[in-house]
Amino acid sequence: MTMPGAHGHRDPAIAGFLDVLETAVMADAPPASDARRAAARVFDRCRHSAGKSVAVDPAWPPVCDVLPMALALDRPPARRRVAEAFGALAPRLGWKPRASAAGADGRFPESHANATVIGPGGLEDRQDLHIGVSLMAPDLTYPDHDHPPEEVYLALTPGEWWNARMDWTDPGPHGLIYNPPGIRHAMRSGATPLLAVWLLPG
Repeated sequence: MTMPGAHGHRDPAIAGFLDVLETAVMADAPPASDARRAAARVFDRCRHSAGKSVAVDPAWPPVCDVLPMALALDRPPARRRVAEAFGALAPRLGWKPRASAAGADGRFPESHANATVIGPGGLEDRQDLHIGVSLMAPDLTYPDHDHPPEEVYLALTPGEWWNARMDWTDPGPHGLIYNPPGIRHAMRSGATPLLAVWLLPG
């Protein structure tokens, strides 16, 4: 990602992560798709400006012990570069479980965590977009939920996604998942941990 203005004021590790993330997402987003349009909005905003760099208090809940396993899984080269760049950022993040999870598996609170890289409460604090990650232990379902912004997922491991317009789907090593604004959606891991990057414009 060439950001002559924003990169000059952006944490170099975040800038590198953004570069490889945009390459991977845009390479696999179908032309004229909702996923491509939504992701482009996120990257265009990052290109236009950088948020405030923040020293987040790192948090490393027990589920993060499966992160090395997730990062070590085989993946295509573009996504491997995303995983490597993310791995360098991961220890700096404020990992935490979802605040509410009605109907979730009893293992859920200690078996998942989310972290924001760019957005409210992230290493780069801003209000106009979110880029973050979700990590789940094997054999776990993230319960149905919804939120106003649309959402794009780039999976870095095997896993399945569901929304009210789509059956459970594994996007595969080159697929993306798109959730329209306000739709009910969920995800689940299988035999390996699930690690995915999410992008929300707004």
